[in-house]
Amino acid sequence: MTPPRSNSTAELTKALTRRTKKELVDVLLELARADRVVLRKLTARFEVAAIPDQLVAATLQAIVDATDFDERDLNRNFAYDDEAYAEVKRNLGRLIAAGQLPLAMQLSLELMKQGSHQVESSDEGMMTQDIEDCLAPVITALTKCDLPGHQVLAWCAAMFANDRVGFICRNPLEALQKRLQTDAARP
Repeated sequence: MTPPRSNSTAELTKALTRRTKKELVDVLLELARADRVVLRKLTARFEVAAIPDQLVAATLQAIVDATDFDERDLNRNFAYDDEAYAEVKRNLGRLIAAGQLPLAMQLSLELMKQGSHQVESSDEGMMTQDIEDCLAPVITALTKCDLPGHQVLAWCAAMFANDRVGFICRNPLEALQKRLQTDAARP
């Protein structure tokens, strides 16, 4: 006869309900400082607003976390941090919404560089869709923005140059590039 399962969090629930709000906040902040995954989850869950500098730093760290892999796992299907990719996408969207498209463009270049290296190093490149999902809001914003065409074309060229595998977001980037070149050729 198997013993009945106990609710593993029942005692923790009782202990937490006896704590003050300040104690709970202090513990959550301590956990967030010690673990970026916890910080990322809390920031997303509570939709924490951040100034652009903080968003840039958080996005750069999320890119590092998302694209990290063990070099000993080359040409294998290794695990990767898809929650970090979700944070990259969320932060790029927040930067765009805050009118910081040029910052989002710079971060996209870094994501392309690091992400395509990760794809290149894996067996099947399962993270390709995550990278494309992150880049889609930036590309969409660039189709509607008022930045000079030559600046967007230069960004497209840099994205192609940073793509180590030659196929990440290829079609949308080529379409954007072609549209801008067509617009530039009109009298």
